[in-house]
Amino acid sequence: MSEMTSNKPYMLRAFHQWIVDNECTPYVVIAADFPGVEVPVQFVRDGQITLNIAPSAVRELVLDNRWVEFSARFSGVPTLVRAPMSAIMAIFAKENGQGMGFDLEAPEDPDPDDTPDGASDGGSKKPALRVVK
Repeated sequence: MSEMTSNKPYMLRAFHQWIVDNECTPYVVIAADFPGVEVPVQFVRDGQITLNIAPSAVRELVLDNRWVEFSARFSGVPTLVRAPMSAIMAIFAKENGQGMGFDLEAPEDPDPDDTPDGASDGGSKKPALRVVK
């Protein structure tokens, strides 16, 4: 039997859709110090960040097999958030806590020029924040 790909991106997309369909607010928990993660560092607590990914809270949400990416406002500043799928720790509904936790996977050495499926940087670098210790 051949090795199968990770089921994490499929489960993440399914739970996101299920939470939204039930009129709840989907939140993701990301390991902020994971290689390739780009998040606003001022909101990182204990090495992780919890973010609202409801359609009303983010723009251009991408949940592909390798990346979670979206644009959101933090203190009024538009910010690109980007994390490899392996850095996703959980997805849950804010209102009742229902969701799913995930095991952290080994980092893949993400290519900094790699873009999520269907995304294009138009030949220019995207502005981003990176976790700096």
